[in-house]
Amino acid sequence: MSVDMNSQASDSNEDDFGPNSEEEEDEGGEEEDQGDIADYYEGVASDVEQQGADSFDPEEYQFTCLSYRESQRVLTEEVNSVATALKVLPAVAKLILVHFHWQVSVILDRYKSNSSQLLCEAQVQPSSCRSVTASPQSLQCGVCLQLVRKDALLSLPCQHSFCKSCWEQHCTVLVKDGVGVGISCMAQDCSLQMPEDFVLPLLPSEELKEKYRRYLFRDYVESHFQLQLCPGADCPIVIQVQEPRARRVQCSRCSEVFCFKCRQMYHAPTDCGTIRKWLTKCADDSETANYISAHTKDCPKCNICIEKNGGCNHMQCSKCKHDFCWMCLGDWKTHGSEYYECSRYKENPDIVNQSQQAQAREALKKYLFYFERWENHNKSLQLEAQTYQRIQEKIQERVMNNLGTWIDWQYMQNAAKLLAKCRYTLQYTYPYAYYMESGPRKKLFEYQQAQLEAEIENLSWKVERADSYERGVGEGELNANDRGDLENQMHIAEQRRRTLLKDFHDT
Repeated sequence: MSVDMNSQASDSNEDDFGPNSEEEEDEGGEEEDQGDIADYYEGVASDVEQQGADSFDPEEYQFTCLSYRESQRVLTEEVNSVATALKVLPAVAKLILVHFHWQVSVILDRYKSNSSQLLCEAQVQPSSCRSVTASPQSLQCGVCLQLVRKDALLSLPCQHSFCKSCWEQHCTVLVKDGVGVGISCMAQDCSLQMPEDFVLPLLPSEELKEKYRRYLFRDYVESHFQLQLCPGADCPIVIQVQEPRARRVQCSRCSEVFCFKCRQMYHAPTDCGTIRKWLTKCADDSETANYISAHTKDCPKCNICIEKNGGCNHMQCSKCKHDFCWMCLGDWKTHGSEYYECSRYKENPDIVNQSQQAQAREALKKYLFYFERWENHNKSLQLEAQTYQRIQEKIQERVMNNLGTWIDWQYMQNAAKLLAKCRYTLQYTYPYAYYMESGPRKKLFEYQQAQLEAEIENLSWKVERADSYERGVGEGELNANDRGDLENQMHIAEQRRRTLLKDFHDT
């Protein structure tokens, strides 16, 4: 997978990455998973649009990859802006920004209308009615109850006084537990937050102070509505966007692809909450679904055992030449081009009137229907990645033998990339459909899903047949008509994908 066509990669030096040198080491993040099509989002859109496809891509998304130092500068600018406007210390301004998710305009508007309420809500100033002022004559620590010198007592604006030793122990324990922002007053029922300039002098070692700074940075970024940490292992890159949405982003350093909103695998058109439920359900019910994971099925006509060795679900028996669907085993001719029935689950309208046992069986049947198709497309992606590798090897061989240039054969590579791109979207339509309520909107979605699935299988069939010709298995090289047919199918499949995403992505 590659960076989005509309991303802006940082051009800063590698030595800007991260607060510590150990974070700069690349632990193999550059390596791709075996069989992965690394860059099927790159270079395909313009190729398809030349064929006349709709130029609007619902997945277009502007984002920037920031190094550690660049993201620190972004945060510092906003901290200084709020600190100046609110006339507070930068450490206090950071706590206010975290509480309001770094929405500077909201903070300034709230401050103008009621400054005291804003500070209380951000837990940097005690509420006047709940403030408990310690007796000025008391020199006793509120935790260890020891009498100490007056200059050894420390307190936040809430005036809850404790000895320096107790404060140190409190902060040390929490920082060792991984807490950054969120260390509060030790007094019972007091939630006043401790700013970093109060905590840092209390930490006993430089190593602990450095950990605390890293935890603070993590919390600052995670609370910022326009920033996300890259979820790649030990990767210090921060993704910045203008409008936070559930969109595909990719790290420019470790190439990790993820959803900006939830930092999980990209999952359009399914929303973040739904994909979490689906993945949890798949994990919980994985044993129930094990029986469908086999790679072999019997030909519905001659009963010979067939192993699926490609991504296409349009199967042809090598013995009797019968064409059938891998998913439903139905005759391929009956699938048609108008409505791909194989992707639509047929609900039982009377199930609500039947026994609990019958309802449970129906629920399991429904889940397995969607899970089987979800899992099948995932396996198809892996198998089609092997086809992609074969195409690349064949192109390289032809170029080395002076049988055309790389550009002459690049359309084959682009077709395989686009196939993976479309199938990835199709895979994530099944969790969306599983949780979608019945009604006209679901019927429209299933119709568009069916159209996309039919065109993807047509494209997969053509790519695999073209790959056969390229390897000398078929009648020879593709002629101009075959190439035009393949490129036309690419255009149709991408149009179906964009139409579905436009109507159902983030709605």
